[in-house]
Amino acid sequence: MAHYKSLSLTGEVEMANSPRHSTADLNDPWNDELVNMYTDGRLYQPASNAETPLQPNTPSKAVLARRMNQRKQNPRRRRNIWIVLGVAAIVVIAAAVVVGVILSKKHSSEESSSSSSSSGSSGSAGTSGSGSTNSATSGKTGSKIKMDDGTTFTYTNNFGGDWAMDPTSPFAAGGKAQTWSPRIGSEDWVWGEHIARGVNLGGWLVTEPFISPALYEEYVNSSSIPVVDEWSLSLAMGSDLATKMEAHYKTFITEQDFADIAAAGLNYVRIPLGFWAIETINDEPFLVGTSWKYFLKAIEWGRKYGIRIFLDLHALPGSQNGWNHSGKSGSVNFMNGVMGLANAERTLTYLRIITEFISQPQYRDVVGIFGIVNEILWATIGETSVQSFYLAAYDAIRNSTGVGAGSGPYIAIHEGFQGPAIWEGFLSGADRLTLDQHPYLAFTGDTSPIDQMALKPCGWAVATNQSQSVFGVTVGGEFATAINNCGLWLNGIGSTPSSPDCATWDNWSAYSAATIASLQQVTLASMDALQNFFFWTWKIGNSTVLGTSSCPMWHYQLGLQQGWIPKDPRAAIGHCAQVLSSSQLFNGNYPATATGGTGAGTIAPTQLASHTFPPASIMPSFTGTQVALLPTYTPTGSLKTLPGPTFTAAPSATVGMGWNNAADNQPAYVPISGCTYPDPWNAVSSPLPSTTCGGN
Repeated sequence: MAHYKSLSLTGEVEMANSPRHSTADLNDPWNDELVNMYTDGRLYQPASNAETPLQPNTPSKAVLARRMNQRKQNPRRRRNIWIVLGVAAIVVIAAAVVVGVILSKKHSSEESSSSSSSSGSSGSAGTSGSGSTNSATSGKTGSKIKMDDGTTFTYTNNFGGDWAMDPTSPFAAGGKAQTWSPRIGSEDWVWGEHIARGVNLGGWLVTEPFISPALYEEYVNSSSIPVVDEWSLSLAMGSDLATKMEAHYKTFITEQDFADIAAAGLNYVRIPLGFWAIETINDEPFLVGTSWKYFLKAIEWGRKYGIRIFLDLHALPGSQNGWNHSGKSGSVNFMNGVMGLANAERTLTYLRIITEFISQPQYRDVVGIFGIVNEILWATIGETSVQSFYLAAYDAIRNSTGVGAGSGPYIAIHEGFQGPAIWEGFLSGADRLTLDQHPYLAFTGDTSPIDQMALKPCGWAVATNQSQSVFGVTVGGEFATAINNCGLWLNGIGSTPSSPDCATWDNWSAYSAATIASLQQVTLASMDALQNFFFWTWKIGNSTVLGTSSCPMWHYQLGLQQGWIPKDPRAAIGHCAQVLSSSQLFNGNYPATATGGTGAGTIAPTQLASHTFPPASIMPSFTGTQVALLPTYTPTGSLKTLPGPTFTAAPSATVGMGWNNAADNQPAYVPISGCTYPDPWNAVSSPLPSTTCGGN
């Protein structure tokens, strides 16, 4: 996630595909100020405008009923626009402006089900009563779930969702998160019809000190080396690494979390994964492979509860940004410095390995998006190198999957904190390329009153709509309610927040009703502007020092309990149009290639010529013949495959060979035998080797 690291703070966001979310009207004077935040592709905060009132977001029951009746009257059109004008003075202020909405038939069903599904239903399909923990293969609210550790919980879903898992047929159709979300295995996800309302499982398979402080606190003051990231934590754990790290994986996120995520009205999770799920080399200290075992559990749980997965390669060899969540904080050695190319080549092999696994028919209906790099540091690596790697990664993945709808996952690229505008036209014609943006208010240094901060996310939607119309599927891979950088270790171990009054903000149990209501406005504005969103993060673990969790505005579960996260995320629909008293809507039509349609995979020749790999220059100062002297790896190694799960009740289940496309057989990139390479994690300023190790 972008914590202290997101120094450029360009608030890229997306409003994603469904046309229901609103943006600022370009003709409105105050909204012009929001639009101007994106005049050069970067986010700037608008000047405060005390005359712009914050509108309550919660419509009255009468208005909700009217909305549902309107949507029921014309269910046949795929996308309809309703613009409700002239709200009468007697209507409560919470319903001040009802936005124009474009809906598909599924959207109509989604909205009209909000009241009818709230009562839920008990029992489980095909069984009587509340369902048996031993024999039931599906269930609804009231059914009992027995987890692997023998504990049980009661499945509760007030949105009409259900779970489904037959232990003897583990790849059969799974659950349905809510009535409006497609069932995994029998109903396709369609961008432009379905909305990704998601949450990150941060701090789980890639640890971060502020998310799982207890894991770090044992070593912060007792280790002989400074513990600041997973690299140093792994060294400090020593012989206890396997035991303690697996204990964290096993307990931090469990099956019940997936059930609770569906119960929160969410249908997608974004799961950060480090490259050490596959392998490590040299002296890399990470625990190898165990995180993959738990990612397989996530796929199983996702299928069971109807939760789809956005898999994000969060930590790359050499570090793509130098921040602690990349595995090792410090210097950037990915597409930067002497070992930048070699680390990128190694990453291309890992991308192929993961792609081949998740593209197998047993898993591709659950894992719908693959993010190839998290928060690449454009400011250090540079435009040329970032975009060159993106083309190389795209080619590696699509050579594995083929092109067109159903051929492997959507490919997500991070926009490098540059805003969406500069990506218009990039790899035009690419098959199912997705733009991932991470807007955060917390790191802007803005100290405006909270009610003014609550207005600002709505400005993001303007650029998002444009991105969706021109680039394609655009998602908000990370955002938070946080309006400041307060919180234990949010800025890294040993760093202190720059925001004022952190003691007040950290003490979440003392928040007033007014503070909670204002924070909810921030959340609703962010969700509405992003539309296809992934909150960072689902949970923050308790600190052994504080005795509770810190960083409350980053904690979805806590926000649900305390009130600054809505119980139903659909409450965000139309929020920005209410705030701004105007709307401008994305029409729901992506470029055909963006969803695997006609022409997908036919990239414009000028784009291919402009982004060749390796690039003509590598930061900080390698150009021309010097680039040819940089150390590289050689594609002569044996390809690894990732293992599938095992199922006790279905020992002969076909779990796949880990490799979807036998024709994708180029060997893996490996170090050249006999070559001496600089430290791949600390080679930015290293001299060029005196003898060529690879080269281009």
